[in-house]
Amino acid sequence: MANEPYIAVAGGANIDIGGKSFAKVIPNDSNPGTVKISLGGVGRNIAHNLSLLGVPVKLFTALGTDMHADRIITSCRNLSIDLHSARVQDVSTSTYLYVADENGDMACAIADMEVCDYLTPSFFEKHMGLIDHAAALVLDTNLPEASIRYLVETSKAPVFVDPVSVTKAGKLKEVLSGIHTIKPNRLEAELLTGRTITTKEEAKKAAKSLLVQGVKQVFLSLGTKGVIAASDAGTEYVPSLKSETVSLTGAGDAFMAGIVYAYFNGADFVTQAKTGSAAAAVAIESMETINERLSPGLLRRILSVGIK
Repeated sequence: MANEPYIAVAGGANIDIGGKSFAKVIPNDSNPGTVKISLGGVGRNIAHNLSLLGVPVKLFTALGTDMHADRIITSCRNLSIDLHSARVQDVSTSTYLYVADENGDMACAIADMEVCDYLTPSFFEKHMGLIDHAAALVLDTNLPEASIRYLVETSKAPVFVDPVSVTKAGKLKEVLSGIHTIKPNRLEAELLTGRTITTKEEAKKAAKSLLVQGVKQVFLSLGTKGVIAASDAGTEYVPSLKSETVSLTGAGDAFMAGIVYAYFNGADFVTQAKTGSAAAAVAIESMETINERLSPGLLRRILSVGIK
């Protein structure tokens, strides 16, 4: 339907090549383990998870003209993701190479994301009609800083942001007042607030500091220890759900999708945090970046009776 509500997502779309060691990672040596190739990219992952949750989604990204781009295009078509991409000649589609230790924690990674530089303000200007009518705009900081500023200052849709990494989170410092919802981890929150975070109380103070700077909702991830959720309605600690950890790589993207899914369905900020935690718990049970088991029914069951 033409007037069906949807979410807009702007960010990276990658090919992920991931390895998990069977034992403790030994630097400068060959480590026995498993290797998987899958689709990734923070923006694309969020869009994929939202699609699994039955949310109509439009994805704005950049692709090369190689076979990896073709694979992403085909996947979006199969997932009913409405793809709007800048196609760039002579530049590779983004590729993310990571190694996880025996616990699923990332040991190191290399990100080849030059193609994202082509997601310029002029590219987004052409699509603002679609973006403005979205129920929310989700963006990741793989976008150029100028594009992040343009979208935050221009979008009529509430802006949800995944800072992605400490290095890239710095792009947000000057636009925090225009962000509706942000999902930083502890290190990203330290960068954005200038505060040291070693305890839950310090995390709550950092979350409140982001609210003072104009953010409407904050979901400060403490990793396996849970999340601090904050809005003008209050501040809550939401513990992580226990599940069998296979890989933590896709947990943050699933968490963001869970937040957006709950917001899209009118939930309050605490329910958004709980839904995000449930989605993350599903994600970490798969070696793949996306756990295809994710569904609205599974989230409802987890939220009512637990992960098992």
